[in-house]
Amino acid sequence: MSLYERVVQASKPYLGPATEQFIARQCKLLRVDAAALANDNLAALAKWMEVGAKMVMDAGKAQELASKVKAL
Repeated sequence: MSLYERVVQASKPYLGPATEQFIARQCKLLRVDAAALANDNLAALAKWMEVGAKMVMDAGKAQELASKVKAL
């Protein structure tokens, strides 16, 4: 399973059907192709996912999501 697929899998319970689109936007901010995600990108991706997720969910849940992504 690719890193991108693992990020999607970890994020789906939080973001539901919008998961892949949400991750694609965050990757675009980082100027990284989602399919080419590398471990070096995880800390920054997790940070931006938390920022973006706080707009649509509770801050605690957004932080939980970021922690899970960062731990991949």
